[in-house]
Amino acid sequence: MATMARANSGPAYPERFYAAASYAGFDGSPNSNTKDIASRFSNDVALILYALYQQATVGPCNVPKPSSWSPVEHSKWKSWQQLGNMVSTEAMRLFVKILEEEEPGWYSRASNSVSEPVIDVQMNHNSNVEPIIENRNSFAETKIISAENGGLLETQDKDVVSEGLGSIVVYDKWISPPVIGQRPKACYQHGAAVVQDKMYIYGGNHNGRYLNNLHVLDLRSWTWSKVEAKVVPKSVESPSPVNIAPCAGHSLIPWENKLLSIAGHTKVPSETIQGKAFDLQTGTWSVLNTYGKAPVSRAGQSVTLVGTTLVIFGGQDAKRTLLNDLHILNLETMTWNEIDAVGAPPSPRADHAAAIHAERYLLVFGGGSHATCFNDLHVFDLQAMEWSRPTQQGEIPTPRAGHASVTVGENWFIVGGGDNKSGKCLALKSNRRLNMFLDFPGALETVVLNMSTLAWSVVASVEGLVPLASEWFNCVRNAAMEIELLHADQQGM
Repeated sequence: MATMARANSGPAYPERFYAAASYAGFDGSPNSNTKDIASRFSNDVALILYALYQQATVGPCNVPKPSSWSPVEHSKWKSWQQLGNMVSTEAMRLFVKILEEEEPGWYSRASNSVSEPVIDVQMNHNSNVEPIIENRNSFAETKIISAENGGLLETQDKDVVSEGLGSIVVYDKWISPPVIGQRPKACYQHGAAVVQDKMYIYGGNHNGRYLNNLHVLDLRSWTWSKVEAKVVPKSVESPSPVNIAPCAGHSLIPWENKLLSIAGHTKVPSETIQGKAFDLQTGTWSVLNTYGKAPVSRAGQSVTLVGTTLVIFGGQDAKRTLLNDLHILNLETMTWNEIDAVGAPPSPRADHAAAIHAERYLLVFGGGSHATCFNDLHVFDLQAMEWSRPTQQGEIPTPRAGHASVTVGENWFIVGGGDNKSGKCLALKSNRRLNMFLDFPGALETVVLNMSTLAWSVVASVEGLVPLASEWFNCVRNAAMEIELLHADQQGM
C-alpha cells in the first residue's frame, strides 16, 4: 500500500533536530513530553520519540529505574535505557526520521513560512521502494520500530543511493559499493580495521601464499589505494630495516595513531607471538618490543581491546595444536602477562569470536577444532579472573567457526562462519543501522546476543544463493558513519 512522503532540505543538524523536537512538543519544559505528545502519536511512537530526545539532549540513561509502580514512567525509562550508548547525533537523526514518517510536512508547518523546495513521491513499503529526492541524493523511506527483545531500534526495507558512504544506507540486502582504485588481492584470514573514515586491510592468505600488503578504502569516496609503507631500522646501531614478514590469521587492532598487527602465521614461524605497528602519521612499520613471557605463536586467536590492554585467547600454533590459554598485553608498558584463571575454560579452539561487555566480561562464542565446530558461550570475568559457562536464553545459534562479530551497545552481532560439514555460509545479514557490504550474495542470516540478558535472537533471514566463501572474513564498525563493514574475499573483490 502506497503512502505519500515529503522531503525538504531544511536546516542542518543540530538545528533540524531542535526544530523537530519543538514541533513534536519537546520544548524542554517538565510536561512537554507527556500528555500532549501522547495524544498526537501512538504509544510506541511517543515512547521512541521520548527516548531519542532524552538520548540526544541528556545522553545514555543513567537514572535509576523508577521505584514507584507507574506503567507510563517505567515504559519511558525502559525505552530510554534500551538505547544504550547510542551517540547523540544518531539519536537526533533517528528522531527526525520518525517525525518525518509520522508527519511528512512537519517542517513546512513548523516554519510558518515558504519552505524549501519540496518533492512529493510515491512510497511503497513493499519490496520495490521509490526514492525521495533530497539534496540531490536518492533516499528511500525509513520505518523504525521497537524490537521485541527490547534492545534495538530496527529498520526495514530501506535503500539509499548517494555519493559518499555517509549517505549509503542499505538494509536487509547486500550491496556492492561502486569502489574504484587499486583493490587488494582476493584473500582470506586478513586483518581489517577502521580508523575515522578509512578501512585498512592488511595481510591475508592468497591461494596459499601469505601477503604483507596494506590497502586502505576511503569510505567517503569509495576509493581503494595501496599504502606504500616504509620500514624503520631496528636501531641506530643496526640501520638495516626490520623484516615485515607476510602473515595470515593475525588480528589488526587500532590503537592511538597506530594499527597493531598481533600474532598470525608466517612462512618461517617464530616461537612466540610477534607484533608490529603501523604508524598512520609517518606511514612506517616497526616491530613491537614487548617484555615478559610472550605467548606461543598462533593464528585464529581472538584479540580484544579492553581499555589499555589486549586480551588474547586461543588459536592454533604453528604445529596445528589448538590452544585455550589466556594472555594480556599491557599497551602502556608493552608487558605480557599470562592469566592464571579459575573455573573451566573453553575447550581448545581457533576461529572463534570474542567481545567485551561492560569493560569487564570477555565473551567467547563458537570456533572449531580439527574435528568439529562449537556453539558454546563462555564468559571470563576480568576482575575475578574466572571462567564460567552461563545459561543462554532464546534459540542458540548453530555451531560455526570463522565467523565475524561486532558489538553495538550491549548487543553482539554474529555474522557468517562455516559448520565444518557443508562448508557453506551460515550467517550474513545486516540490521539496525548496521550496513555491511560484501562482494557476493548469499544465504543471509544474523544472530544477536544481548550481552546483559544472554538472550539470543535471529535478526532476520533471507534466502538466496550460498556464497562459495563464507569463512575467515572481517567485520568492523564505523560508529561515526553508522556503517558496519564486512570484508570477505576468496573469490576476488
